[in-house]
Amino acid sequence: MILIDGKKIAAEMKSEIAEEVQLILQKGGKQPHLVAILVGHDGGSETYVANKIKDCQEVGFKSSLYRYEDTVTESELLAKVADLNNDPDVDGFIVQLPLPDHISEQKVIEAIDPKKDVDGFHPVNVGRMVLGMPSFVSATPDGIVELLKRYKIETSGKNCVVIGRSNIVGRPMSILMSQKSINSTVTLAHSRTKNLKEVCASADIIIAALGSPGFVTEEMVKEGAVVIDVGTTRVPSNETKSGFRLKGDVDFEKVAPKCSYITPVPGGVGLMTRVSLLKNTLLAAKKEIYS
Repeated sequence: MILIDGKKIAAEMKSEIAEEVQLILQKGGKQPHLVAILVGHDGGSETYVANKIKDCQEVGFKSSLYRYEDTVTESELLAKVADLNNDPDVDGFIVQLPLPDHISEQKVIEAIDPKKDVDGFHPVNVGRMVLGMPSFVSATPDGIVELLKRYKIETSGKNCVVIGRSNIVGRPMSILMSQKSINSTVTLAHSRTKNLKEVCASADIIIAALGSPGFVTEEMVKEGAVVIDVGTTRVPSNETKSGFRLKGDVDFEKVAPKCSYITPVPGGVGLMTRVSLLKNTLLAAKKEIYS
């Protein structure tokens, strides 16, 4: 069993991005600029955004953060999105999700200029990704594809089961795995899938992205399978200072011995999500997706 080290791959990619930024600046180019909008004080979102700012510093990007209380109106938020769309210094920006209930997430996502949508959530980027055209790909699926490539994991002709059908991970993941560059045969499974255990047990590659701790058990995984665990649920723990720990969607202790490759939680997919956002921001700054 080989443990897929997201920390190591993310560090490699950061170093590659930092080198490229140095070259841009040496040639008199503009420093890439990533902006984040954070609404409210959700603990997970606070941590995630703080990490994004730290990542930007490490690779030489400029970063800005705009904070709003969760009482902000939808129109105020949309006005800020319009400002950022029109600011030539901003290469890419994200509106951290989830948003408060009185704000339509879809309306906010659609208001972002696709050329600056480095989260890859805008329908234009999703559509281009489906068609195999250049696009900003949602960060988590993009990070997973990068892990598979860098570990030289054989995907062509393999049976891949993606569990979870969210628009941010499951759906785009299933499409990417079926594209010509990867060539897997994909089943997109979810909570209503019949005989899910049997469906998973026939998979060469399982990508678990449903946010249910320990959902994938040993009887769902065949010998030699590749297992990618996207889940990061906080569960109570007496062993940590914070009083909680992160648990993935896979019962790691029991599943790992059966796998050829498996990602840990933490230290697997999460770090790749962060570095994929940097990759998209660099592509935006270089005008490589949209001229």
